Amino acid sequence: MSEELPLLRTLGEDLAVVVARDPSLSSRLQAVGHTGLSAVWTHRLAHRLYRRRLRTAASLLARIARRRTGVEIHPGAVLGRRVFIDHGASVVIGQTAVVGDDVTIYQQVTLGAVGWWTDNDRPPGARRHPVVGDGVILGANATVLGPVTIGDRALIGAMATVTEDLPPGARVYAPRSVVRPGPGLRPVPDTAAGTAPADGPGVTPGTAPGTASDAVRLLASAGSW
Repeated sequence: MSEELPLLRTLGEDLAVVVARDPSLSSRLQAVGHTGLSAVWTHRLAHRLYRRRLRTAASLLARIARRRTGVEIHPGAVLGRRVFIDHGASVVIGQTAVVGDDVTIYQQVTLGAVGWWTDNDRPPGARRHPVVGDGVILGANATVLGPVTIGDRALIGAMATVTEDLPPGARVYAPRSVVRPGPGLRPVPDTAAGTAPADGPGVTPGTAPGTASDAVRLLASAGSW
């Protein structure tokens, strides 16, 4: 992660990267209303308040951003330069997480802790959340838990779960869904005719009913009730 720039320059880089990476946008003016950009900008301000120990004000900003954007970033989390959050829905980034430069985060990504049953045993001030290197891509619904380190330019695919360190350039993919052939298609009874066949409504004469509803209609027409 590179050194921190003045706030206005950092916000300008955030805006430029949204225009560059989101093909649905054609101008900077459109990008200003981008959900992910709003979340990142608000976090930049909240994080500065947090470092100055204005924790209540920082938490209030983070809460407003969550309600408006669906993105929850703890004010204590560190975001590098040009972080791009696409869509933004249900993204969660924990307190001690560190996100490097040029990271792309898709919807429903979680950079979280393992759980209180483990974290309560850690020394005070110990890291509980991931460190994500520069240029990492986190696919939709990817989950990274615990004080792990993700190497630069790693790719974590959609639905993948990571609980251990990854070397630079690593590729992690979730198992693919199993595709099985469906059952054969049942014939559709011909009910378009104006008169019902002798064997019953919607049933071809001399053939067995094709479905349970055909059998019911056949019994009813035969007086078997």
